Amino acid sequence: MPTKRKFVALVLCMALAGAFLITGARAETIAQPVKGEDGLYHHTWFLESFLDLKEDMATAEANGKRLVVFVEQRGCSYCTKVQTEILVDPKINAFIRKHFEVVQIDLWGAKEVTDLDGEVTTEGKLARKWRALFTPTIYFMPENFAAAKGKGGGDAAVAIMPGAFGKGTFYTLFEWVQLKRYKTGEHFQKYVNDQYWKKRGGRPKK
Repeated sequence: MPTKRKFVALVLCMALAGAFLITGARAETIAQPVKGEDGLYHHTWFLESFLDLKEDMATAEANGKRLVVFVEQRGCSYCTKVQTEILVDPKINAFIRKHFEVVQIDLWGAKEVTDLDGEVTTEGKLARKWRALFTPTIYFMPENFAAAKGKGGGDAAVAIMPGAFGKGTFYTLFEWVQLKRYKTGEHFQKYVNDQYWKKRGGRPKK
């Protein structure tokens, strides 16, 4: 039987170990984005862009990644959710940072932006050109500029996420694009369904 002194020492060791694990977990916590003067939340790992999307696509390709464009607006609660809850999830954050470069467009912004087709316009006009009806709307650009074939980003996008979804759907769409499943003709909803049953050991027998 352990003595009372040994028991107390054991408890103290366990407490210290627990504190160490908690500290380690906190050290791995993803930093929250900072709210800019434009009212949008910005992460430090977003692509530093002059809003020339052709150049941004070239940068993404050079980094072995794909360009993705977030259209957002000041005061959008769903945009805030994506930035402060979804993009700080460790799994989602790691996957997107590994495979994608992110650029933000303000739905009402006046900054000059150059579309993939070479048109020079403003953020607000670009959003209307791309038919962004609400925020956030996320556009997944082709894997390289040649695949855009002279189209604007809205028409060249291989997939569009219209709104804020839960973490599972959000992550899965990024994964579906990264795996280029759109090239095989596989519908995204089928991919979601297949992944759902895969994680549960297979579909139930009829």
